Amino acid sequence: MAAAEAAPLSPKADEETQTITLSHHNTPQTLTLPLSATIADLSTAVTSTLSVPATNQKFMIPKLGLLKPPFKDAALLVSSFAAAKITLTGATTTELQSLNEARAVAERTFTRPKPRQTVHAYKTHDWKREQEENQYTFTTLRPLPYLPNPSRSLAFLQRLKDDAGIKASMRKHKFSVPLLTEMNPVEHTTASMDGVSRTLGLNRNRGEVIELRLRTDAYDGYRDYKTIRRTLCHELAHNVWGDHDRNFWNLCHEIEKEVEKADWKTGGNVVGVGGPARGEAGLSRREVLARAAEERIKRQREQEKGGEGPSRP
Repeated sequence: MAAAEAAPLSPKADEETQTITLSHHNTPQTLTLPLSATIADLSTAVTSTLSVPATNQKFMIPKLGLLKPPFKDAALLVSSFAAAKITLTGATTTELQSLNEARAVAERTFTRPKPRQTVHAYKTHDWKREQEENQYTFTTLRPLPYLPNPSRSLAFLQRLKDDAGIKASMRKHKFSVPLLTEMNPVEHTTASMDGVSRTLGLNRNRGEVIELRLRTDAYDGYRDYKTIRRTLCHELAHNVWGDHDRNFWNLCHEIEKEVEKADWKTGGNVVGVGGPARGEAGLSRREVLARAAEERIKRQREQEKGGEGPSRP
C-alpha cells in the first residue's frame, strides 16, 4: 500500500502544517495535518484516508502506551508525539467485510445437513470414529493474509486440527468450531506502566470462532507448538464455561490430559522450525534417544537391585 496524504484536514494557506508517519500492517503511511491538530483529528484522518473505522483504531505510541477512541484526552496535540514511532493496528472496512463473509460461509457450512451415508462394517476401519471426527472438528482454517508467510500459518493451524489428542478430545466432548484462525500479535498486546500484557487466545460466542496467537511479537517466527496446543485446550473449555471458575478449570485440565494421553498413544505430530516430523510416540529424534538412554539406566538399576536382594529397613 502506497503512502497516502490526508485530505479531510486540509490546512489553511497561512497555517503551519506537520507531517506524521505511522505504520499500519507493516506499511508506512504519511499524513499531513495542521500544527494544531489533536489526536481526535488524527483519528478522523485515519478513518477517511486509510478506511480504518474509529472503533477498530489502536495507536501504539512510546511513553503514551495504547490509545484508542474515545480518547481520555481528545485534546492531546499530535505535535507532542509526531516524531515518535507510531504503530496503528486495526482492520480496514474491506478486511472486516472479508472476515464477516468468511464467518457467514463457515456458519452455512457448519449448519448444512450432510447426506446420510450407509456404514458397512469392516474389521480394520472405524467408520463411527471417522464420521465423528468429520463432525466434531474445525470447519474452516484461516490465517491472516496480510501477515508474512500466511501459508505457514495455515499449515500450523492444519497441524492443530489433525493433532491426535485434539481430535480425540473434540470427539469426546462433541465440540464443533466453524472457524479456527490466528490473531495479530500487535492488536492483542497492551503496554502499560505495569508491563506488557499479551492475549494468547480468544473464544468468540462460545465456540463460533477461536483465535490463537501463533507468531512471536516480532513476526520473525512461531511460538512453541505444545504451548499453543495448551492454549487451544483452554479456549475449547470456553465452549462450555465462560468464566474462569472451578467448573472451567476442571474441564480445561481434563481436556489437557485427554490431549496428552491420546497424543502419546497414537504418535502425534512434532512441529519444529523445519516443518512436521514423525517420531516415536510424537517425539523428536533427540527426545527418542534421550528416552532410550533413561530406559537403559533404569534397567541397569533394577538388575543391580535384583542381585543384592530385597532391601531391609
